[in-house]
Amino acid sequence: MNIYDAILKRRSIRKFQEKEVTDEIITALLKAAMAAPSARNEKPWLFYVIKNKKMLKELSTIFKDFNAPLMITVAANVSNIENTKNGFWIQDCSAATQNILLASEHYNLGTCWCGVYPKEEATIKVKEILNLDENIIPLSLIQIGYKAEEKEPRTQYDQNKIIIID
Repeated sequence: MNIYDAILKRRSIRKFQEKEVTDEIITALLKAAMAAPSARNEKPWLFYVIKNKKMLKELSTIFKDFNAPLMITVAANVSNIENTKNGFWIQDCSAATQNILLASEHYNLGTCWCGVYPKEEATIKVKEILNLDENIIPLSLIQIGYKAEEKEPRTQYDQNKIIIID
């Protein structure tokens, strides 16, 4: 599958098979994540790979009761960032998140990106469940698993959103 097809095929999946994702595939997803661009090459990201069924259940209730056999939380260690509010950790971690979504499509895995930060309640709950220290900010929680539903590829192209400046 080429990257353009993967982009159009990637859809939010909310129903998963009980089949486990192999460690080899998880490593491939994380390699793709860490291939993302990073402003000033700070690479502030941390990746929490959650397979523990109790934690999966706790995390799934923050958003909806998903049944994904795997979740990856993309977070940032902001302790080394000079200015957290003006830093680019959000963009860096978002790019890493998108790479996980697209790499997952290569392995025919379904994903659903759940935004954590800047939702204060969700951020606090994820930090509590994963026992994160104060310098770690979770940006996203990605549900990952083999699809139990299929959705048609699509684009959301809208000519009205395009401004051409000659």
